[in-house]
Amino acid sequence: MNLVIDMNLSPRWVSVLVQAGFSATHWSNLGVMDAPDTEIMRYALEHDCIVLTHDLDFGAILAATHGKKPSVVQIRAEDVSPDVIANQVVAALRQMATELAQGALLTVDTNRTRLRLLPFACSQTMPD
Repeated sequence: MNLVIDMNLSPRWVSVLVQAGFSATHWSNLGVMDAPDTEIMRYALEHDCIVLTHDLDFGAILAATHGKKPSVVQIRAEDVSPDVIANQVVAALRQMATELAQGALLTVDTNRTRLRLLPFACSQTMPD
């Protein structure tokens, strides 16, 4: 599993994830620091990576584009330090590896993990 870590997360995530057996690179080693989220998504898609972020915009991009990939893992916690939430993130990555390989949005916080498969289903309106 290859991960691209968004700029809004510490580069310390790289060593935590590599030590857990994943391949991980911080965006600061791949592109410009102020790259738009769409550029990070494009890179992840082209290089078969999963985006690890604290930013809700990546999920919004997937919803707007009906994207099937790349998968996105969102950390939703006040403290996104690896010291605080790495165990939950690593456990979720391992548990949901098959779904992430196929395309998913995984949300991890200190209390629970939520998974949505991609592409998101279009909402249907009920007839009057």
